[in-house]
Amino acid sequence: MDENGKNVPQEVRGWNWGAFMFNVMWGIGNKTYLPLLCLIPLFNIVWIFVVGFKGNEWAWQKNDYKDIETFKAVQATWNRAGLVNFIISILFVLIYIFFLSAIISGIISSMDNY
Repeated sequence: MDENGKNVPQEVRGWNWGAFMFNVMWGIGNKTYLPLLCLIPLFNIVWIFVVGFKGNEWAWQKNDYKDIETFKAVQATWNRAGLVNFIISILFVLIYIFFLSAIISGIISSMDNY
C-alpha cells in the first residue's frame, strides 16, 4: 500500500518513457504533481530519472483505472510518444556533434594553411 492507500500491482511498475521525456505535461495529465519538481534547475537532471522509474506507480495511485489493461493502454500512448521523442533527441544530438566537429576540423585545417 502506498500514498493513497492503493496497492500498486507488479504489472504496473516499470519504466515509463512518457514520464521521462514529457515529465511536467505527463504529471499534469496523470494528476500526479511530483514531476513538477523537474522545473528546478540542476535537480531536474536526477529527478527526470526518478519520474521515469516511479511514474507508473504514481499514475496508478492518483487515478481511478478500472483495470490494469486500461492503465497500460493509456500509458502505452505516453510510452510510444516518449520513446519516439527520445530517439529523435538522440539523433539531433548526434547530428549536432557531427556538424560541430566538421566545423571545428574545417577551422583547424584552414588555420594550418596560413
